[in-house]
Amino acid sequence: MCAFELRAYEGEYQGESAIWLKAGRYEAALLPEIGGNLIAFRDVERGLRLLHEPGPEEMDSFKARPMIHGIPVLFPPNRYEDGKFPWKGKVHQFPVNEPATGNHLHGFLYNIPWQVEEYGITETLSYVSIIMTVDEHHDSYAYFPYKYKLRIRYSLSEQGLSQQVMVLNTGTERMPCLLAFHTSVNAPFAEGSAAADYRLKLTIGERWELNERMLPTGRFQSLSEQELLMKGEGVYPFFESMDNHYTSVAQNGRSRMELTDLSRKLTLVYDVGTSYKQWMIWNNGAQEGFFCPEPQINLVNAPNSELPADEIGRFSLEPGEIWEESSRLYVRG
Repeated sequence: MCAFELRAYEGEYQGESAIWLKAGRYEAALLPEIGGNLIAFRDVERGLRLLHEPGPEEMDSFKARPMIHGIPVLFPPNRYEDGKFPWKGKVHQFPVNEPATGNHLHGFLYNIPWQVEEYGITETLSYVSIIMTVDEHHDSYAYFPYKYKLRIRYSLSEQGLSQQVMVLNTGTERMPCLLAFHTSVNAPFAEGSAAADYRLKLTIGERWELNERMLPTGRFQSLSEQELLMKGEGVYPFFESMDNHYTSVAQNGRSRMELTDLSRKLTLVYDVGTSYKQWMIWNNGAQEGFFCPEPQINLVNAPNSELPADEIGRFSLEPGEIWEESSRLYVRG
C-alpha cells in the first residue's frame, strides 16, 4: 500500500513545466503553459492511467493541437457558424479555424499560458489554483471583447480529483458565459485490460440532430439501441464512430459518466455539475484507446440559435456576477 503522502510541487512533464499533486495512491499533473491543462490523473498503486496522456513522441503534436489529451478548457466551447457570435445586437467575428466546416472551434484559452495563483497542501489534500485574467490587453479581447477572470482549482485527496471552476465578470457590461471541458479518458485505463472489457454509461437525454457542418438544426433524433444502453446499463465505448451532441438529464440527482472495467471490477466516475446542460461525446472514429465525454454549459452554436436561452444553456453574467461549478473524477471499486 502507498503511504498517504501529500505533496504539491513544481516539476516537469515530458520536458514541460508542470505542477504535480500527490495524495496517497493518486497523482496528477497540470501544465500551466499549455492551456492550464490537467494532463494526468493516475492511481499509481493500482496501475491506472485515467486520462489520455501524450507520449514522449506525441508532445509536438499535442502542443500544436492540445485538445485530445487531459482536460482542456474550452471558452467559449465548440463550434460557431462562420465564426459569428451574435450578442446583444452585435456580432463578434471569431477566426474560422476549422476549414472543413467553415466554423470557429473551441475558443481562445485551451492553448495559451495560464497563471499559477497558488499551490500547496492542507491536512487532507493537495491543490493547485490557476487563473486567466482577460481585459483589453489580452489577445482574445479583439474577438471576444469582455473583461473577466476564470479560475480553476484542482485538488487531490482520498476522494480523487476535484475541479472547481469560477468565472467572474470584471467588466461593465453583461457577458456570455459559455464553457466546456474536452475531457479525454483512457479506455482501457488499467494495465493489462482490453477496451472490449469496458462499458460506458452517460446521463444523456435527447440527441441533437447535427447538419453537415456539425451544427445543431434545433431538432432531436431518436436514440439508437446502443445509445439507450449508454444511458442505461452501459455499452462498449467504441460501438460506432461518435461525434454526438446530447442534452444532459440528471440521474439520481447527478450528471455523470461511468466507465467500468468489467475484468478489474473498477469504475471511473466523472461526476459533473448539473449546470452543464449538454454533453458532447467524441471517440476518435471508434478507435480503441480513448474517448472524450465533454460536459458543456451550452448547446453548440447557442448564440446563433433561436431556442429559449434556458433550454440551451445560453448563460450570461452581469457586471460583478460569478458563475461557479464543481466536478469530480474518482475510481469506485
